[in-house]
Amino acid sequence: MLEVRDLSKHYLGLTAVDALSFSVGAGEVVGLIGPNGSGKSTTIDCVSGFQPADAGRWFLSGVELTGMAAHRIAKAGITRTFQTVRAYDEMTLLENLCVALQENDGVGWWASLVRGAALRRAEAAATGRALDLLATVGLADYAHAPAAILSYGQRKLLAIAASMMARPKVVVLDEPVAGVNPTMIRRIEAVIRKLNDEGVTLVIVEHNVDFIMNLCGRVVVLESGRKIADGPPALIRSDPRVLAAYLGGAGARSDDADG
Repeated sequence: MLEVRDLSKHYLGLTAVDALSFSVGAGEVVGLIGPNGSGKSTTIDCVSGFQPADAGRWFLSGVELTGMAAHRIAKAGITRTFQTVRAYDEMTLLENLCVALQENDGVGWWASLVRGAALRRAEAAATGRALDLLATVGLADYAHAPAAILSYGQRKLLAIAASMMARPKVVVLDEPVAGVNPTMIRRIEAVIRKLNDEGVTLVIVEHNVDFIMNLCGRVVVLESGRKIADGPPALIRSDPRVLAAYLGGAGARSDDADG
């Protein structure tokens, strides 16, 4: 589904990502972990078009996306959430999700201006999709409430729903459980499992090691911009390179925010 080949990114004299290659199969949930500064966020920023890569290529279902702008990559089928969760607080949850679909609803500016049948059909489809996703993430009761009332954890759920609005092929979740309580962590995990059961392919970047190991079928581990391990959680836990770089000692604690 997603293939990244020899991705590299440099900042002045620092190599943030060094010839990184990995792939994600259709229907997989793949975790991307590593210590702070290992290149996780830079990798997903490049693949999703929010930073330019210095080298490398990446493909979605065989179609090359290298160098495309973020909105074009999203339209091609890769959507994402961000570490810092934002919403349109004055708008309802339903409106927030409908906004997330506007770039992909197929309605041009003229149809929007005259508010013809095409716009009405698009609005009805967006509303139905949004209501379904709010039910999936457990926020249906707040569909017509302003996003300002949401807790931080609920905003994480809203962001996941927004990333799903355009029916993407791959969803990248950037630290979906960072800063939330254990009850919300379990709730977010249940939502991700449900989406995956429905066929959604996911890549998850997260510092919470237990969360990744319990949820992901495969884990990619980075250190200093390089891939040092790639495999199922059972093997990753026992890999000496991973133990030395990330999981050994205090680094194995799931509440270690510094990773």
